[in-house]
Amino acid sequence: MQPNTLLDAILDEAGISHAGLAAHVNQAGRSRGLALRYEHTAVARWLKGQRPRGQVPDLICEVLAVRLRRPVTLDDIGLGVPGEPATAHTGSLSGFVERATALWRSDQQQRAHLLGAPALTGTPAVMPVWEWENPPEDVDVSRGGRHPVTPADLEMLRSARAHYEQLYRKAGGVATRARIVGFLNAEAAPLLRGSYTDATGRQLHRATGGLVAVAGICAYDSDAHGLAQRYFHQALRLAKASGDRGLGAYIIALLVNQALHLREYRQAVAFAEAALRAAGRHITPALASDLYAMQAKAYAHLGDGTSALSCIRRAERAADRIRRGHEPDETGYVQPGLVNVQVAEALLSLGEVAAAAEHAAAAVDTPAHDRGRVHRLAMLSTIELRQGHADKAVVTAVQMTEQARGMESQRLRDRLRAVREHLVRSGCAGTAEAAELIDGALRVPL
Repeated sequence: MQPNTLLDAILDEAGISHAGLAAHVNQAGRSRGLALRYEHTAVARWLKGQRPRGQVPDLICEVLAVRLRRPVTLDDIGLGVPGEPATAHTGSLSGFVERATALWRSDQQQRAHLLGAPALTGTPAVMPVWEWENPPEDVDVSRGGRHPVTPADLEMLRSARAHYEQLYRKAGGVATRARIVGFLNAEAAPLLRGSYTDATGRQLHRATGGLVAVAGICAYDSDAHGLAQRYFHQALRLAKASGDRGLGAYIIALLVNQALHLREYRQAVAFAEAALRAAGRHITPALASDLYAMQAKAYAHLGDGTSALSCIRRAERAADRIRRGHEPDETGYVQPGLVNVQVAEALLSLGEVAAAAEHAAAAVDTPAHDRGRVHRLAMLSTIELRQGHADKAVVTAVQMTEQARGMESQRLRDRLRAVREHLVRSGCAGTAEAAELIDGALRVPL
């Protein structure tokens, strides 16, 4: 049995205890001529995944609808017809909000079934992208909740996104994830359930979508790939509700990056195509350059050198058009030198070591935030070893290890381990010392 996270979340929203729900269900049953004697222990079993018998699921909906002053369906409380899917991804926006906030609550509670969930593959992985790209659109996203959403609330969400993104870059996703999930539960969830017009609602869904995307990045950085995917899919649904195609394309770029990590190269190509096609004129040069560069990496891994080189040229042309101050906050990660390191990786996969070295060196010579610099140094060290420049590779690896200190990130640990493996395998003089330094950094548990 899987825990009923939706029922758990809606009970929390309603502010009703296990014993309180049992008593209200018993009372509602009496009005239907039923002699029910439920206690808090029964509610605990329902939350663990046991399905209540007979008319009880309907009674639970009735009790919660009165308490929350809105309709509550069986899907809303996780008791829809067994075997049938819940509301479609693009279906009821209010239903989506309840499922999304239930996930945040379960994540904050560190439910094992969430943290260890495998990444989706096949149709379930593709459908959210297809549904973002295609009709129907959300005609009206207004909501009549208890508390009105104000411009100050929206600004708080935007500020929080910027804060947690910076924290992620400096401290890593492992350290940041719990904090941003706590913020989503404490601040974003009540706002989504609040009162707002269509215009305010679109801004609210956009601001929340940006935050949820960062939560997904932190989950990805923590090696929780199934959970990260669910956050990215949520962010994509919020982007659709906001009507901001550019935001949706940015979130798909995050899915492309994850697909590359999971070695789903054909999916990475297809997702990038979808983002570029559907966003059209709303896509910015920074985002276009990143999407083309990631496509180049995917094609290189697939052995399609012609397509990879074509995407590299497109990435470089788009990068030349980037104008600082004319990009949304979300694409701030596309800093000078990012395309160089992406292109270097693609060229290395194609066996073009000398050209890859030029791009990697250019990336390292360009200022970057702490996290980005670790990745750039890791790529340069790997290429220097491939060129037979072991002395240079050791110096670069030491810089990389020092730069990574204080960051709690499984992805950065992967990079450190990969560089260490290359150093040890090379067998060159001096590499053992750098490998030992990396071992010391990896001994500290996250």
